Amino acid sequence: MMVLLATGGGHLVYLEIGDGILTEVKHAQLEYEVSCLDINPIGENPDYSRLAAVGMWTDISVRIFSIPDLNLVTKENLGGEIIPRSVLLCSFEGIPYLLCALGDGHLLNFLLNMSTGELTDRKKVSLGTQPITLRTFSSKNTTHVFAASDSPTIIYSSNKKLLYSNVNLKEVSHMCPFNFAAFPDSLAIAKEGELTIGTIDDIQKLHIRSIPLGEHARRICHQEQTRTFAICSLKYNQSNTEEAEMHFIRLLDDQTFEFMSTYPLDQYENGCSILSCSFSDDSNVYYCVGTAYVMPEENEPTKGGILVFVVEDQKLQLIAEKETKGAVYSINAFNGKLLAAINQKIQLYKWMLRDDGTRELQSECGHHGHILALYVQTRGDFIVVGDLMKSISLLIYKHEEGAIEERARDYNANWMSAVEILDDDIYLGAENNFNLFTVRKNSEGAIDEERGRLEVVTPTVIFGTVNGVIGVIASLPNEQYLFFEKLQSNLRKVIKGVGGLSHEQWRSFYNEKKTVNAKNFLDGDLIESFLDLGRGRMEEISKVMSVPVEELMKRVEELTRLH
Repeated sequence: MMVLLATGGGHLVYLEIGDGILTEVKHAQLEYEVSCLDINPIGENPDYSRLAAVGMWTDISVRIFSIPDLNLVTKENLGGEIIPRSVLLCSFEGIPYLLCALGDGHLLNFLLNMSTGELTDRKKVSLGTQPITLRTFSSKNTTHVFAASDSPTIIYSSNKKLLYSNVNLKEVSHMCPFNFAAFPDSLAIAKEGELTIGTIDDIQKLHIRSIPLGEHARRICHQEQTRTFAICSLKYNQSNTEEAEMHFIRLLDDQTFEFMSTYPLDQYENGCSILSCSFSDDSNVYYCVGTAYVMPEENEPTKGGILVFVVEDQKLQLIAEKETKGAVYSINAFNGKLLAAINQKIQLYKWMLRDDGTRELQSECGHHGHILALYVQTRGDFIVVGDLMKSISLLIYKHEEGAIEERARDYNANWMSAVEILDDDIYLGAENNFNLFTVRKNSEGAIDEERGRLEVVTPTVIFGTVNGVIGVIASLPNEQYLFFEKLQSNLRKVIKGVGGLSHEQWRSFYNEKKTVNAKNFLDGDLIESFLDLGRGRMEEISKVMSVPVEELMKRVEELTRLH
């Protein structure tokens, strides 16, 4: 058995244990204190390591020493002021690596030459904000690395590249493999005041748990404070003469998914929207439900309502209700108030306290001019509306006047299916011909009465489609966009579509009126397929772009971490 230990004053000692005897084989005096070390065997002999990795204080470096003579083979200065807190020698898919975790949550990885001890291909990623501890473990006969920190992560390899998968835990201090008859292939995980024994599921697998409800769930909302889900559901009641629809608001436990409470809606009343929110001057958290009365003789609902519930003793309690002149297609929390899209109108409600101590929704102001306002998103005082036929419009709430005014609109006739706000000026829309598009507000026309500007962020938006696709839309800086646009253009020449179909044509914007090439959108799936190409094709693209293959791989790997 091999033992490497460091003591105060920069002493490094290599010991061997055999036949019950502990032998000091070598001692080395280093100029600085040692912060971390590792001698995990990754060579041909699984019981003996020929190299040792040592992290240092003061000069912020990681060093490779030979075993057993403790001669310095390689020194790698890490730069900066953050010391290495954990180092690990490991092998993924037969490739030796050195992993070096810093005290600020960053992780460095190097390719390790087992013959010379040389460290190459340095890469740096951020896994969290707190110090990281690295340990190896096996899952399904494959070696992985567990990075314990405030954002615990599994490090593994696929197609000869390192990948990172988050673990559904928080603030893990330490981990070690734990394997015996009662807990095969398990991990013991230590957190503050807690010890957990568990197993790791298939890495990078989307975990799906199906909960049979026996009825159709149309809307869902989570309330963290009460640890519940509320759903708007539809159940068909078979009678002797006809099939009748019954609509409910159901309350479910967010862990067991058991029904805790049910509120039946009126005959012909449908749940259209649901929201968890709080109001100004009220510490309670409420579920708000927008409904519509779908009468057989009406083309569009002329009556609806807003129901406000509170969860008390694991039951839904109706606190207030407000009748509306139409279907409440969307509701949003808005500056401590409630914003509702009701047929052609956007309506803002205040949460008022009556003399008898009860609460009610009171109309403050509204905005007309839509065909059907179906989708609403808000940011600060701005309101973005997705209309049935009239694309996207931007409204602003004026505090002083207590009014909502239109600020800008897209005059194209897009039939909207979703809207989202990317930042103060750019809004994302989806329409019913399976297209995505963005519109930009003309910021130069800003007027003095507008409230203070909000910070601009680089967002990531998750979207879902009716045929079951889940995807990600992410904003890129201009320089990065131009780089990947050029890479995408070159990949199209190398990777051919199934049946010879044109990728460019497939990704084009198409509706009944026009077909145009995609603009300012990139296909991340196509770009990431670069990592799956053979070396020859990679070099072909590298030559055209005048960028080394390693640099291309590094840039594309960074892109994969956006999702």
